[in-house]
Amino acid sequence: MTLLITRDELASAIEAGAVTVLDTLGGAYYAQQHLPGALELVRADVDALAPALLPDREAAIVTYCSNPACPNSGQVADRLTALGYTDVRKYREGIQDWVEAGLPVETGATAPAV
Repeated sequence: MTLLITRDELASAIEAGAVTVLDTLGGAYYAQQHLPGALELVRADVDALAPALLPDREAAIVTYCSNPACPNSGQVADRLTALGYTDVRKYREGIQDWVEAGLPVETGATAPAV
C-alpha cells in the first residue's frame, strides 16, 4: 500500500524542491494543467522511462491523477515501488483538490521523452 501525502505537505515539498512530482494522467490532461514542476509518467511508460526520468531510487516521489476515484496514481506508485523506488507517496485527492484550493498549476505540452 502506497503511503499518502496531504496537499499541504505536498505544497511545502514542491516549494522546497524536495520532491519529484509525477502527473499520471498524461497527454492532453498534462498539457491542460499539471502541478508545478510535475513530470508526465503514465503506467504504460513506467518500465521504459523511470530509469532515466528517476535515476535516484531513494528520492522522494509523489504521484497524482485527477481525484480519489482515478486509479492511475496508485498504479504508477505501485509499479515504481516494485521497481525498487523506496520513497513513493500518492496525493490521493489529485489535481482537482489542488485547483479547488486555489494553488498554482502549469500548462504546456508534454515534456519530451528522456
